[in-house]
Amino acid sequence: MQAICSRLVAGILALPVVCSAQAADLGSPPPAAAYVTPVQPLSIVSEVRIGGAVQDPGSAEKNTNAINGEILFYKPIVSLDPFWQAFVARPTVGGSYNFDGRTSYAYIGLTWTVDLFPQTLNNRVFLEGFFGAGAHNGYTGLKANAPAGFNSLGCNPLFREAAALGYRLTEHWSIMATVEHMSNAGLCHENRGLTNFGGKIGYTF
Repeated sequence: MQAICSRLVAGILALPVVCSAQAADLGSPPPAAAYVTPVQPLSIVSEVRIGGAVQDPGSAEKNTNAINGEILFYKPIVSLDPFWQAFVARPTVGGSYNFDGRTSYAYIGLTWTVDLFPQTLNNRVFLEGFFGAGAHNGYTGLKANAPAGFNSLGCNPLFREAAALGYRLTEHWSIMATVEHMSNAGLCHENRGLTNFGGKIGYTF
């Protein structure tokens, strides 16, 4: 009987310690989820995009439309830090075809993608920038001799810069509003350039 009473008293004395430990566990916030680097699939392609644009509304090539296609490849380096990861660009190739026989072109370069307010907007809204070069079939001669409906682009190839504001509809699908510009930065005798405004839909693998 004395042994049973001793065990009972010891159990009662230990109860507050157990309850206190359990209460501390319940009150502790769950550990923050660690950033996980993107999974690299077997394919080297990260994303494909297709869209359309109005061609340089303020120029001789106005009132024409183009279709655009783009392939973005996976980042060559994957950082464990999401901040530095945004500075790693995706190699990009693409092209634009003008339905009305005006300037069409192909391009190659790098695309940087940054999520805007990722915690607040749940990684859905993003901003992009592109820089590279484009080869075209447009007019490169003097402006005075330019065919009707063509810009005087000066030379070939040209620099190409582009920007996009996008929204991720799902894990794979996204939509973007885009603007792109091609010019020679004043390195040639003519530099009218070409600026297109449009939109794209993308599929991420």
